[in-house]
Amino acid sequence: MLHEKLSSIYDNVLRRNPGEVEFHQAVREVLDSIGPVLGKHPEYAESKIIERICEPERQIIFRVPWLDDSGEVQINRGFRVEFNSALGPYKGGLRFHPSVYLGIVKFLGFEQIFKNSLTGLPIGGGKGGSDFDPKGRSDREVMRFCQSFMTELYRHIGEYTDVPAGDIGVGGREIGYLFGQYKRITNRYESGVITGKGLAYGGAQVRTEATGYGCAFFVEEMLKARGTSFDGKRVVVSGSGNVAVYTIEKIEQLGGVVVACSDSSGYVVDEKGIDLALLKHIKQVERGRLETYAARRGDHVSFVPGRSVWEVPCEVAMPSATQNEITGRDAAFLVEHGCVAVGEGANMPTMPEGIKLFLEAGVAFGPGKAANAGGVATSALEMQQNASRDSWTFEFSEHRLQEIMRDIHGRCLTTADEYGMPGDYVAGANIDGFRRVADAMLALGLI
Repeated sequence: MLHEKLSSIYDNVLRRNPGEVEFHQAVREVLDSIGPVLGKHPEYAESKIIERICEPERQIIFRVPWLDDSGEVQINRGFRVEFNSALGPYKGGLRFHPSVYLGIVKFLGFEQIFKNSLTGLPIGGGKGGSDFDPKGRSDREVMRFCQSFMTELYRHIGEYTDVPAGDIGVGGREIGYLFGQYKRITNRYESGVITGKGLAYGGAQVRTEATGYGCAFFVEEMLKARGTSFDGKRVVVSGSGNVAVYTIEKIEQLGGVVVACSDSSGYVVDEKGIDLALLKHIKQVERGRLETYAARRGDHVSFVPGRSVWEVPCEVAMPSATQNEITGRDAAFLVEHGCVAVGEGANMPTMPEGIKLFLEAGVAFGPGKAANAGGVATSALEMQQNASRDSWTFEFSEHRLQEIMRDIHGRCLTTADEYGMPGDYVAGANIDGFRRVADAMLALGLI
C-alpha cells in the first residue's frame, strides 16, 4: 500500500499520463519506497517536491525525415525528455528501437534522475530516442537518419544543458554520426556535448565496458556483504549486446561461469562457459545471431529458439536486455532453483511481482538504478576529461568505476538500514537517490 500522501500523487500521474504504462510502473516503484522519508522530511511534501519530480521539466517530440538507399522518403519520430536538472545538466542516453514512444522515454528519464543522483556526480536526468530501427539498415542509411535526428536535437543540447549518450540501438557508429552533425551545424568542437565517443575524438577509456563492468562490480559487493563471491558460481546473463557482453567479461574475470545468454531470436546454453571471444566476433563484428554461436561452438552447446533465457537455472541472474523481461513466474523458477543474487544491467527488467518474490525469498536484488549506474557514471567521467582536455588510462578509469559502484552499494545498504529495511537495495537506492535530488530542489527554490 502506498503512503496516504503518495496515493493521490500516483493517481494524478495516471490521470495526466494516460497509456504510458512503463512510466506508471517506474513512478510506482519509487513511490512505494519513499513513504518513510516524508515522516522525517515533511518539507518535501510542503514544497510539492514529489509532484514536481514526476513532471518532466521539458518534453520534446519532433519529426525525423530521411532518405533510404532506394531514394524513398522515410519518416520517424524523435524524442528528448529533459526530466530534472536540479543536480546538473540533463544526462541520459538515446534509444533507437521500434518500441520507442513517449512513455518509454519518460520511464527511462525518470529512472535516470535517481540513477544519476546515486553516482554522486553533478548530473541531472534525461532520456531520448526514436522509433527508428537500425537493424538491417546500411551505414549510409544510419548516417542519414542520425544527421536528420541531430539537425533538430542540436538546438536543445549542450555540455551545460543536456548531454546525450548511447543506449539500445545507439553504439559507437551512431554516436560518431550524431557528433559529426552537431559539430557541422554549430561549428564548435564541443566534446562534452555527447558521451560514448570513440577514443580518437574525445571518448573515454572503459566507457564501452562501463555498464556491464559496473553491474558485475555491484553484484560482487552484494555477494561480499553475504560472505561469498562470484567464484565458481553459475551465472545467466540475458541479452548479448554491449551491456551483456561486458557483464560476461567481468564476471568471468571475477571467477563466475556464465552458462547462458540470449538475443531476440532465443538463447544459448554453453555448460563449459560462454566463449567470449567467439561471442564478441559474432555479435560485434558480424552483427550475427546466437544460432551462429551455437553452430560454431560445438555439439555441447544448445540453441533454444523463441524462448526466455530465464528457464535456465542459475545462482546469479543478470538481466541485461530490456524492461520487464523477468516475470513473476520467471522469478519463482529462479528462486526455486537456487538463485541467490540478481543484478539488473537493463533498465527495469524485473516486473513488480518478480521483485516482490525475490525480496521475500531473501535474494540479494540490485535494482537497475543502482546496479547499472556504471554507464552514466563513466559518461560523467568522460565529460570531466573533455572539460579538462585530459585522457585517463584504462586502469585508472576502471578503478574509478569500481570505487563509484562500491560507494553506491554502501550507500544503498546504509540507507536501507537507516529506514528499517536491512538488505533491501530497492528501498535504499530509491530513498538515497530521491533525497539528494529533493534537497537540491529545495535549495534552488520554486523553479
